[in-house]
Amino acid sequence: MKAIVFAGLLGVFLTPALANYNINVNDDNNNAGSGQQSVSINNEHNVANVDNNNGWDSWNSIWDYGNGFAATRLFQKKTCIVHKMNKEVMPSIQSLDALVKEKKLQGKGPGGPPPKGLMYSVNPNKVDDLSKFGKNIANMCRGIPTYMAEEMQEASLFFYSGTCYTTSILWIVDISFCGDTVEN
Repeated sequence: MKAIVFAGLLGVFLTPALANYNINVNDDNNNAGSGQQSVSINNEHNVANVDNNNGWDSWNSIWDYGNGFAATRLFQKKTCIVHKMNKEVMPSIQSLDALVKEKKLQGKGPGGPPPKGLMYSVNPNKVDDLSKFGKNIANMCRGIPTYMAEEMQEASLFFYSGTCYTTSILWIVDISFCGDTVEN
């Protein structure tokens, strides 16, 4: 009897730690906005998935906190871009998890502090082996041209004059991908 009670209590306390959480954000004006955005957090696998549904300008991003890589699939460009996660700028999975649980972002929009920004230079050479980025990223990018991106430092930002594709994630962080692969 004690074993059953203990197992029941263990399940009650572990469920929130291993659960998945979702948050949806709508941009009602959709004036150069983000359309509808949703974030799914899987604490068990240490992965966050961000979907931005905005017609042809839609994209999907996976942040794999376990291996330190993120990937964004740009549907309009028919490409996938992989980069190392900058953990000083990108929120931790616990922060995202807390935002979802508290529903701080639900319906609040861009009224808070300005988002942090990251800019990446996309290497024009295609990635041949997706397995080094983990199964989540490999599954998302399989079958489409995939490129590696390196974070640009502030000095490089000043001199860059090319076109960039920017993903804005829940008014928390803006990630820009720059280079020939996103210009065409």
